[in-house]
Parts: sequence; structure tokens; C-alpha cells
Amino acid sequence: MPTKSVRTTRANRPIVLLSWGHACVDVYQGAVAALVPYFVAERAYSYAAASGIVLAASLLSSVIQPLFGVLTDRWSLPWLLPLSTLVSGIGVAASGLYGTYGLTLAAVAVSGVGIAAYHPEAARVARDASRGSHTAMSWFSLGGSLGFAAAPLLVSAVVATGGLHASPLLAVPAVVGTGLCAAALRTAVRSPAGEAVARAAAAGRGDDWRSFARLSAAIVSRSIVFVGLSAFVSLYARQRTGGGNLAGTAALFLLYLGGAAGTVTGGRLADRYGRLPVIRWSYLLTVAAVAGVVLVPGPLLYLFVALTSAGLYVPFSLHVTLGQDYLPRHVGTAGGVTLGLAISVGGVASPLIGTLADATSLRTALAPLVALPAVGWLLLRPLRDPTLPVPASRAGTPARGVSR
Repeated sequence: MPTKSVRTTRANRPIVLLSWGHACVDVYQGAVAALVPYFVAERAYSYAAASGIVLAASLLSSVIQPLFGVLTDRWSLPWLLPLSTLVSGIGVAASGLYGTYGLTLAAVAVSGVGIAAYHPEAARVARDASRGSHTAMSWFSLGGSLGFAAAPLLVSAVVATGGLHASPLLAVPAVVGTGLCAAALRTAVRSPAGEAVARAAAAGRGDDWRSFARLSAAIVSRSIVFVGLSAFVSLYARQRTGGGNLAGTAALFLLYLGGAAGTVTGGRLADRYGRLPVIRWSYLLTVAAVAGVVLVPGPLLYLFVALTSAGLYVPFSLHVTLGQDYLPRHVGTAGGVTLGLAISVGGVASPLIGTLADATSLRTALAPLVALPAVGWLLLRPLRDPTLPVPASRAGTPARGVSR
């Protein structure tokens, strides 16, 4: 029995390290939104200008992330993981040092490049290490959720005490994450034998681009909701609850933290019930939850923020694996789109929300977000889960419930 336990621990070690490394990268996706209230307070940015910073961080990342996916389809680039982790932190760390709007945009754009370079290769390495388990992949995605959740706390601790000029301290997670990625790659890089097995599996199935396009469009609808709320839920919570900075930080923290439970729950539910049923029900839950965020005043707002977080995050890792299975011959491209373009492109809508909020109210600007998860659900309805070959190492075990 002790021997089995040791073997299990060693087998899971790459996923654990990759998960923590993922947290150190995604803290910078969350940090940009967490910095928005401080840019508004210290630099008197309008809603539209503040949302432009979120756009700068996400748009460049969304555009170039699929390009990194194409590169990882052709070559194994494990060195990208530690390098991109460091770059993502440097950009955010520099964002508070420049008083001019243009230099601030440039700094967060650099961070976006690092994030873009990280995700496709990380998704490929994690999928190899997970050996087809939805639960194992959900643990990798959990790291990203924890990074998002830690972002408002980290930003609040650094900037609320030292102002925006203390932003270089935000580089600490990047330094830690660089070391974690390097440690993970010692055991997680795909071997030549693993490459041959993956090519043989892909040769038996063609790419289903039509289904992948529908999935990606659904993820875009989810992305607009998530990025829109990330940019403005902190300010909105202050208005709806009458609280100050702490009230806003708590709302953003809940939006990110609820994803930690949702991500792991999604993997376990998918192992039992299948990916698409779980994804569809999550989108329906999100419709009701976002409506509560927009319409319910007072402390009850936080409950609906938590429900929204769960609805948005339950399908998160399932999007990635489903996309990879629709494109078995272009796994890097699939990861680049599902983790990059389809998610980050939601930032394009942020300036529209900010402009509408400046012209009307923040509540009015957030109201259209209620309908978007329903659009995603409609896009997902015709999809079918692709049939996956059973790996030789799992012959004789059920296709569903692969994680033990």
C-alpha cells in the first residue's frame, strides 16, 4: 500500500507543479482588472479609459495566442513556460510606474504577450501529464482559478499600502512561477515514445473544425461575461452595497475564488456524466446568476457573484479538453484558441461596457451580459462529444470515469 501511494504521488507531481505554475501566470490576468479601481482613483481615469487597460492586456494576448498554438503544434517548446511566466509578471509590475496612459497600456500589453505564450504549450504539457483524465486537467485549470482569486488580494496588499508605485512587488509570483515551471518540465516534457503514441492516436481521427468553431463561439460569449464582470464588478459592488474598497475587493475575490471549486467540480462531474451535459447546464446556471448580480442590491449580491463564478468556471477545463479532442491533429492550436483567443477576446467588449456606463449607468451597461450565456447554450446544443480511443495503458477500464 505505501508503494502504491508513492507511485501515485510521483505520477501526479507534474500536474501539481504545473497547476501552481499556472496560478503564478493567471494572477496577472486577474491583476489587471484588480488594478482598475486604483487607476480610476489615483489617475482619475474614466470607465472607458480604465476598460481600455483591460482591453490592452487581453486583446494582444487573444490575437497572438493561437499563433503560439500553431508553433507548439509543429515543435515542442517547453522553454516557453518559464520564460513567458517571467514576461507576464514584468509587464504588470511595470504598469504602476508610468504616469502616462500610453506607457501603462504598453506595460500591460507586454504582460498579455507573456500570458499568450504560456497557455498553448502549458495546455499541451498538462494534457500529456493528465493521461486523458478530466479530473487531472481540472486540477491544472484550478491553478489558474486560484491565480485569478489571489490577484485582488495581492494587488490590494501591495497597491493599497504603497500606491501604484509599489507595483514592482507584483513581480514576485512570476519569479516563483518560473522556478515551478522549470521543476515541472523535468518530468512532464513529452518523451519521443509519447510523441509517437500521440501521432498514432491523432491519425485515426480527423479534425472537426465545425464543432470546434461552435465551441469557440460559445466560449467567446462566456468570455465577454467574465471579462466584463472582472473589469467592473468591484466598482459595481461598491455602488450596490454602499461599501468602500473592501466591498469591491471582496466581490472580485469571490468572482475569482468561486472558480476554484467550480473547476474541480466540473472535472469530476464530466468524468461521471460527460463533458457536454455539464457544460450546457453550467451555461444555464450562469444566466440566472448574472441576472442576480445585475438586479439584486445589498449583501445578497455576493451570493450571486459566487454562483456566477461557479457557472463560468465549471466548464473551464472541459472547454480545453473538448477543443483538443475536436482537433486531435492540432492540439496546440486548440489550446491557443480555447485558452486564449476565445477567452481573451472578451476584453474587446470591455470598452463598450465602459462607454455605455459613462453614458448611462454601470447597472445598465452590465445588463446585456445576462443574455450571453444563453447564446452560448444555444451554440452548444448541436454538439456531440467526440469518440476517444482508449489508451493502451487503460485497456480494460471504462472510457468514462478515467480518473481513479
